[in-house]
Amino acid sequence: DADVSGDLLTTIFTPRSPLHDQAVVIRGERVVAARCTLPLAEEVEDQRLGTRHRAALGLSQESDAVIVVVSEENRMISLAIGGGLVRGLDGRELKMRLVELIGPGQGNLGVTEDEDV
Repeated sequence: DADVSGDLLTTIFTPRSPLHDQAVVIRGERVVAARCTLPLAEEVEDQRLGTRHRAALGLSQESDAVIVVVSEENRMISLAIGGGLVRGLDGRELKMRLVELIGPGQGNLGVTEDEDV
């Protein structure tokens, strides 16, 4: 249980960190859990998707969570929501979509709408 920050997330997801290859759960402005195993989507259209993306899809099919996925291989950012996956987002696009989904001021971690991510 810790305040969420860019530094904390960078530390968690640093390769070879014991926490880096599973999920982090953020509620509000707190990291409430790390190294979480998520349910895998049973059926996916793109059979090339790896475990990380299948887990994001699985959770988005079973909950109202908004899931951000970063590919370890190519650093591509994806967003899973409502059983769908939006791939190839850059930082600005991700932030825009998160603000649309969650709203400004709702767990914004001290970042204003005008700031870069």
